Amino acid sequence: MNKDPSKNIALQSLPQEIEGLNEIALNLWWTWNPKGKNLFKLLNPYLWKESEHNPILMLKKIPKSSLEKIVKDDEFMKEYRYVYALFKDYLNNKSSYIKEKPLPIAYFCAEFGLHHTIPIYSGGLGILAGDILKESSDMNIPIIGIGFMYPQGYVKQEIGSDGWQHGAKEELQKDLAPIERVLDKNKNHLIIQVPFIDPPVYASIWKVNIGRVSLYLLDTDIDKNDPWDREISYRLYTPDMHQRLRQQIVLGIGGYAVLRELGIEYSILHLNEGHPAFAIFERIRGFIEEENLPLDEAIKRVKKSSIFTTHTPLQAATDVYSFDMMSRYFEDYWKRIGLSKEEFLSFGINPDDKASGFNMTVFALKMCENINAVSKKHCATTKRIWKDVFNEKDENKIPIDYVTNGVHIPTWLGEDLYEIYEKVLGDRWPALQDNIDIWKKILDIEDKKIWKIKQKNKIKMINFIRERVRQKWAKQTIDPSVVIAEGVMLDPDILTIGFARRMTSYKRPDLILYDLDRLEKIISNNSNPVQIIFAGKAHPADIPGKKILQKIFKIAQEPRFKGRIAFVEDYGELVAKYLIRGVDVWLNTPIPPLEASGTSGMKASINGVLHLSTNDGWWIEGYNGKNGWVFGKEPSNDKEDANELYDILEKEIIPLYYDVNSDNIPYKWVQKMKEAMISLTSKFSARRMMKEYLDKFYIPITKKIRKEKNG
Repeated sequence: MNKDPSKNIALQSLPQEIEGLNEIALNLWWTWNPKGKNLFKLLNPYLWKESEHNPILMLKKIPKSSLEKIVKDDEFMKEYRYVYALFKDYLNNKSSYIKEKPLPIAYFCAEFGLHHTIPIYSGGLGILAGDILKESSDMNIPIIGIGFMYPQGYVKQEIGSDGWQHGAKEELQKDLAPIERVLDKNKNHLIIQVPFIDPPVYASIWKVNIGRVSLYLLDTDIDKNDPWDREISYRLYTPDMHQRLRQQIVLGIGGYAVLRELGIEYSILHLNEGHPAFAIFERIRGFIEEENLPLDEAIKRVKKSSIFTTHTPLQAATDVYSFDMMSRYFEDYWKRIGLSKEEFLSFGINPDDKASGFNMTVFALKMCENINAVSKKHCATTKRIWKDVFNEKDENKIPIDYVTNGVHIPTWLGEDLYEIYEKVLGDRWPALQDNIDIWKKILDIEDKKIWKIKQKNKIKMINFIRERVRQKWAKQTIDPSVVIAEGVMLDPDILTIGFARRMTSYKRPDLILYDLDRLEKIISNNSNPVQIIFAGKAHPADIPGKKILQKIFKIAQEPRFKGRIAFVEDYGELVAKYLIRGVDVWLNTPIPPLEASGTSGMKASINGVLHLSTNDGWWIEGYNGKNGWVFGKEPSNDKEDANELYDILEKEIIPLYYDVNSDNIPYKWVQKMKEAMISLTSKFSARRMMKEYLDKFYIPITKKIRKEKNG
């Protein structure tokens, strides 16, 4: 156990008998293991709730008298020793759920969604990256994460009385989060200089323990940097393109320097989106200067051993930097690796728009031989929009594969279902989660139990929403006129539809509001009422997205909807867990083919929430006619799509939900829930996803590298 207080000065000095609590608190293993979470809750239920499930903060606040008392509690100590033994066994267990172990992988991403106590993510991309690291830990895949520490996170959403989204500052209190300083040989916080930025930029290094996997985060918000340079890492996806370029230089080139400084050797480079793609250049430079390889050979080696995962369904959504901006930072760099200015910049030139600048996605596509989209449909879209990069008219010959996204089941599955699965499926079910045959045992679970869990989760969700509003009211930070819009009148006994995702035009958050008169009749039906819960953030620079959000919020305030439309503020990982378990129907309305994959619906489906979606992203691969609903056509038409959505609600969803027997349970609805859980859990698990990354990329690359080394 790490007892060095300099690694996290906020750690509480605990009695020797329970010192292991600090160690568990500093490893996110507890976030996806119910026994770990329950241990902290058992320690002090009130402080656990008050700290918003942050064990570091809770342990700091707990009185010493309570700690002295708890070590004399036989029941708690028995549970503590049991959980600590499970934790240590997990860390030390070398068993693996893979056929062949790949060479070490460096996984670079601009954001990682791991837990709400570490707000360094904006949405799906980050949550996916977090799930990949968690599943890699469970499977013992040798992966190292590289990302950014954002002291001000993404955006803390506050909605004004006029419905307009405001971005408040949310300072990340690093010493109250489950992260720790990386120390140098003198036991000081490790600081690296980012190569080739002049004047120099420095970054301190932090570490997040994710089970058996480590994530290293760079942070430029240190005294050693000038104020302008300190701001490089302030906020995720800064709208200032000049600062964003510097951010991506620090992530890609600085991230490579972190691995070198720590002596971490890796053979495979995996880029999750184009933001960290400058790591490619730094890797080329490393091969040239450290292994004396010629430029062409260095480029060839990097291409063979690099993977690029693209999530972008539109060329316009990529990061593009002017040639002048690139020249300012990379003039010395291209000379160092033996390239002319024209040769260097050519790597990022988009053949469809040559004058636009240096395109990070194009750069990654050109420099990685291993490329994947994140769903089958997205693969076809990606080939179509980027075919000119490969100078290939036949899209079937374009070297892009796909690995459909998946979700880390233990993280997103509700605790009550987790407990039932241990009884019905056996305690080894997590090891077999990608095998559909084990999920057929769900049919053995009584319908009453499934429905009871569903209703319990809905009550938890509504209580959570109401409590957040109550706290804002108590602090006098909420206008009385918006209380209704934020969900205080939600009813746990009626059909509840959830829409929670980024507020942006192509996702059409307001599609269900297309015909308000028709929607009013649906919502206000006295015998079979409906309520809708919205959540999601607009990007700070997305004015159309903010206007859609404002429209939803104002409609939620209208008396004619009886408080049955609500907008939940500041959507994030914590709010998501309540919504994906609590609502009855998960609504997804993107304009096809603009949904690359989507994972929120997967998280809802594994909890028995039925999916209602346009035929896009992952749902094309998931829908089987019995596990949810599909609507809309391609190309889309808002009016036609909205009318079809209303028709499905009125003719199928609402009647099915309210078709109850004498015991007040909608058995046919529960059967559909079971079908969703059986057909979707294994197929869209992170376990299946990571096995595909192994089979399609990690293992083939490993075999090639080993073959070359062995001659």
